[in-house]
Amino acid sequence: MQTRIKKFPRFTAFLTFLLFAVSAAAAEKFDAVPESLQPFVASNEISGAVALVATKDRVLHLSAVGQSDLASGRKMEVNDIFWIASMSKPVTSAAVAMLADDGKLSFDDPVEKYLPEFRGMWVAGEQTAERRVLLKAARPITLRDLLTHTSGLGEYRVTDPHWTLAAMSRVLAREPLRFQSGTRWSYSTAGMDTLGRVVEVVSGMPYAEFLQTRLFDPLGMKDTTFWISPSQKERFVQPYIRNKQSGQLQPATIDYMYGGAVTDHERPPLGGAGLFSTAEDVAKFYQMMLNHGAVNGRQILKPETVAEMTRKQTGDLRARAGMPWGLGFCVVEDPAQMVSNATLSPGSFGHGGAFGTQSWADPARGVIYVLMISRDKLQPTPDDSAMRRAFQKAVAEALDGK
Repeated sequence: MQTRIKKFPRFTAFLTFLLFAVSAAAAEKFDAVPESLQPFVASNEISGAVALVATKDRVLHLSAVGQSDLASGRKMEVNDIFWIASMSKPVTSAAVAMLADDGKLSFDDPVEKYLPEFRGMWVAGEQTAERRVLLKAARPITLRDLLTHTSGLGEYRVTDPHWTLAAMSRVLAREPLRFQSGTRWSYSTAGMDTLGRVVEVVSGMPYAEFLQTRLFDPLGMKDTTFWISPSQKERFVQPYIRNKQSGQLQPATIDYMYGGAVTDHERPPLGGAGLFSTAEDVAKFYQMMLNHGAVNGRQILKPETVAEMTRKQTGDLRARAGMPWGLGFCVVEDPAQMVSNATLSPGSFGHGGAFGTQSWADPARGVIYVLMISRDKLQPTPDDSAMRRAFQKAVAEALDGK
């Protein structure tokens, strides 16, 4: 082979040029993606953004616009680190699913099997200024209930910014459920945090360590963490909120930091909204899911488990517009019910975050969409923001050759 290459240097050079030209042409068709986000930077809606489009085996487009820190003027880079908030939830569901694949738990196990403090739960009934009626729970909460937000578990008030997942679990178990498990859908970040504690008990490992060894390292997610390191802090994207009076962006706080620094290792590893990550790391997670749980020849999740996680689990219970719930994932059932979902196929799955980050996989088209921004109080919702609408539309037009 080496001899043949030496004999045809012109052909080799031509082939290299041809491959470069094809790659450049493929990249150019996504030029409209960063262009679609630039107006939001210019109008002070966001400080900047990172956009990524991928298939199950390669990145088709990765770009950045704007700035990551307005005070310093630092330019947004494609490897910048964002608080991904509730995009942590699918990661937590994957951790639970790996233990199910290991035969160490079942999705339909009662939570009390692993966390005894959840035995004998009560449900909030009639409530007035003078009294509060409690009813006995009809059945125990299951892991599936927590994964689908149908447990009735409420949220919590932080009493100690450095409490452990074990302490948090005990606090949550003291409160009555908001409704009988399985009868309603109601979003519960605390329910996903509880699952992080379940992973600790079942695996015998701290939750963050389990994710690192079983998921992040195998997938090469080198910048995904609950606690940003001093060196990573240089790439952390400052969150902002828009001042209604001035129309300018001002720094926003992340409630889940409890007033502490993003580098604070004493903060608990919250599976509901605690992770920081990059666009490329998020894409690696969704590539694993599109590859039926496999990465580089290694099976992270069984194909049938991936199918179970990404199918509709909530029956006739109404969740979000056109989106019922899988196990830790939103599932797009009717794309027409949300403008941002209009370009996705039925059966697409993913999750958004409180500050506008978005991650979606469309199995029918074999495409992954990741949008990273850091803006609080997006309207009408973080899942249906003007930035996501523009991003999804630009990607759809690029893929369709328009």
